[in-house]
Amino acid sequence: MYRLSPKGEQIRTMFGSIAPRYDFLNRLLSLGIDRRWRRVAVGMVRCQPGGRVLDVATGTGDVALEIAARTPDDIGITGIDFCAEMVDIGRVKVAGSPYAERITLAVAPCEDIPFPDGTFDSVTIAFGIRNVVDRLRGLSEMRRVVKPGGNAVILEFSTPRSPLFKALYHWYFLKVLPAIGGMFSQKSAYQYLPDSVLEFPSREAFKELMTEAGFRNVAHRDLTFGIATIYTGETPPSSSPAARRALQPLRVS
Repeated sequence: MYRLSPKGEQIRTMFGSIAPRYDFLNRLLSLGIDRRWRRVAVGMVRCQPGGRVLDVATGTGDVALEIAARTPDDIGITGIDFCAEMVDIGRVKVAGSPYAERITLAVAPCEDIPFPDGTFDSVTIAFGIRNVVDRLRGLSEMRRVVKPGGNAVILEFSTPRSPLFKALYHWYFLKVLPAIGGMFSQKSAYQYLPDSVLEFPSREAFKELMTEAGFRNVAHRDLTFGIATIYTGETPPSSSPAARRALQPLRVS
């Protein structure tokens, strides 16, 4: 069984401490833009009729719920997160939604996804890959559980390219965000957020890491002046002609 590193345990404990106010602060600190980012990312998910989608680092289930809302009723969604407190809140949200029969949430880390090879049509992770200490192992696990010809959609914060917007962004991220976060929750957690974003690899370096993990046709798309970035990658297709035909993607609505 995979054991988190001391840093990973520290990050998990931190998220557990802010779980009750997590959704509220996400909306407040992003001015609600995070919802649009998630919708755009979910629009890149590909799945087959009767297929399954995995949302890694699902947190309180926002992306899992968005996938359910935008896919046919025969699509199953599984969400995993290493923080039990987040998953507990997510289960309450899912139970109160119209999609309770389609979404299952479980506690598990990205570095040790508890499903067989090729289980899912697509895998997503939103604002979670930067919290994965062993990113190469996490990405490799994500690739492992996706069917041949499937895809991964990764949404993460980025550093804007424009010098002016970058300066404004850093001012908000490093000064304003921790102060507001500290008013409603644990200030150190909202200091960790900008620190972890600034330490995250460049777009090109992260795409190279995805390629090293086994993804093909890796690409990225910046959102809102580069505040956030969506990375996509595909798993190698099957050599079987019948399997290739079966994996023609059904895009979400």
